[in-house]
Amino acid sequence: MNPRPLEALFAVTALVLTACPMNSGTFIWVDELKDNQTSNDYVIRPGDVIAVRVYNQEAMSARSRVRGDGKISLPFLNDVMAAGYTPTVLSAQLQTRLKDFINNPVVTISLEEVRPQAVSVLGEVAHPGVYPIEPGSGTLQVLASAGGFTNFARKDIFVQRHHLPGDVPQRIRIDFDKLKRAEGKAATFALQGGDVVIVE
Repeated sequence: MNPRPLEALFAVTALVLTACPMNSGTFIWVDELKDNQTSNDYVIRPGDVIAVRVYNQEAMSARSRVRGDGKISLPFLNDVMAAGYTPTVLSAQLQTRLKDFINNPVVTISLEEVRPQAVSVLGEVAHPGVYPIEPGSGTLQVLASAGGFTNFARKDIFVQRHHLPGDVPQRIRIDFDKLKRAEGKAATFALQGGDVVIVE
């Protein structure tokens, strides 16, 4: 069989696919997220160093770096998942688990060292790339860092997020009109390290 017709077919198919709008796929609107998913509370990530202090129980306290699998090692509890939780939520979970060993444990968690956070910006922006963020940074800030939209952008904004290492990413859609008017949860939605912002 002559390979040239096949090459022509592949070329035409590629041209058609690039000319068609990208399929938005399955997503959840940012306004449908629970309040705790849009808050500015810091979420623990792999690479962070946290100090776990159990009141009056020095042997149960520890300072640990969050491993690549999202876990830390603690006395009595062994491996504990820390990534994906805020310090407040993690301390409440640890207090519950430590009740098997002591009465009324009081656990405080502090961030000793925060791994530098960055997000990727892809799609129809002037300068796609990886951009550092501060805790609480919003979508408008990183879009501005990436030079804004191209002339071909439909201004459909998606944030792809992994809550825990190895999980299926969540796809969050943000309405640009609401974002620029500071309406709804789009205005308070805080990006997290490792997020991927995609503009179509």
